[in-house]
Amino acid sequence: MRSHLTSASIGLLLVIAAAPAVAEPLSGAEIKERIGGELVRLSTPYGVTLPLIYRDDGVVSGDLSGFSVGAMLAPREEGRWWVKDDRLCQKWPTWYDGRTYCFTITSLGPTKIAWTRDDGLSGTAVMGR
Repeated sequence: MRSHLTSASIGLLLVIAAAPAVAEPLSGAEIKERIGGELVRLSTPYGVTLPLIYRDDGVVSGDLSGFSVGAMLAPREEGRWWVKDDRLCQKWPTWYDGRTYCFTITSLGPTKIAWTRDDGLSGTAVMGR
């Protein structure tokens, strides 16, 4: 039996197989499932990894007490988190001057995500206890 694959077809298949998968932003339901109840170690553009706990009840808690930057801000704080329009949103009482920020979340694997804040700031995070 003769194959109908030409060298051009084989080349195209190799290009498609070698092309990296384009990561899609997570949906609101996926964000809730992925983030809710998790410790998220947020890598910031400032070189600080910020541990945040996103409780299932919509409370997010952060602790900067182990960092020198913690002396400039409230070292520990609890805020609120929710999902709106397929973005993770959060608001802290004093951190970020109490401003609400929302983030597009993209999966980078089973325990890693990329985040882009609505003002363009971006980074990655690792999840797990």
